[in-house]
Amino acid sequence: MDNLATPGPIGIFDSGYGGLSVFKEIQQLLPQYDYIYLGDNARVPYGTRSFETVYNYTKQCVFKLFDLGCNLVILACNTASAKALRTIQQHDLPPGKKVLGVIRPTTEIVHNFTKTNKIGILATTGTVKSESYKIEIHKFNPEIEVFQHDCPFWVPLVENNEINTEGAHYFVEKDLRELLQQSDKIDTIVLACTHYPLLLPVIQKYTPSNVKIISQGPIVANSLKEYLDRHREIETICSQNGQLAFYTTDDPRDFENKAKIFFGQPIAASHISV
Repeated sequence: MDNLATPGPIGIFDSGYGGLSVFKEIQQLLPQYDYIYLGDNARVPYGTRSFETVYNYTKQCVFKLFDLGCNLVILACNTASAKALRTIQQHDLPPGKKVLGVIRPTTEIVHNFTKTNKIGILATTGTVKSESYKIEIHKFNPEIEVFQHDCPFWVPLVENNEINTEGAHYFVEKDLRELLQQSDKIDTIVLACTHYPLLLPVIQKYTPSNVKIISQGPIVANSLKEYLDRHREIETICSQNGQLAFYTTDDPRDFENKAKIFFGQPIAASHISV
């Protein structure tokens, strides 16, 4: 790590709005830092795209955040974390730059929630196909059995603010039923997409009371705090003025309107090209 690096904001990247649900938890826990959020809304969704496409899009956005002065970038997107993070970390990082994802913080501690060692994963098609959750969970806890199910309609429901509609109830109930049919011993479900916590009241309605539902936001926020505490050489190059900036590759007015749903407060966004 280059100790002479100019301190800069922490970058938060997502393909769209979902990462704002993680960013909200990070900013509440660590309000002293500066942050830049970048949503690649012009090219959403990532969940159904190829590995190569997701890698290329993610790399472009990460390097845009580096250009904006960020030394540390969080991929607040499960699809990007699954399909692009490892390659970027291994092959693309300039000196003094770090990129972290949202999958490892969750998989490191998921064993704390299960008694049956049977865990369900609800995610986008891309995240499920990547097998990233199975791979990472088995690194830490090989005895845990992982059951996955993709939910292709959940992101559009959330982004179109159709959270409490008949359609939302239909698809949430259907997808939960199909996941839980894989094993009657599943006692923990990970919401492995940053959009899904917005559907939590509907998810809870169709989930048996003995099954725990895990959202990533608080887990990722706590993991980042511990990471910065452990790595003081990185913490010192994260600027601390409590400032927030939001960028989107699409229409900033549309971004501002929908961002309130995820971030919980009004924001001001600017357009950016990558």
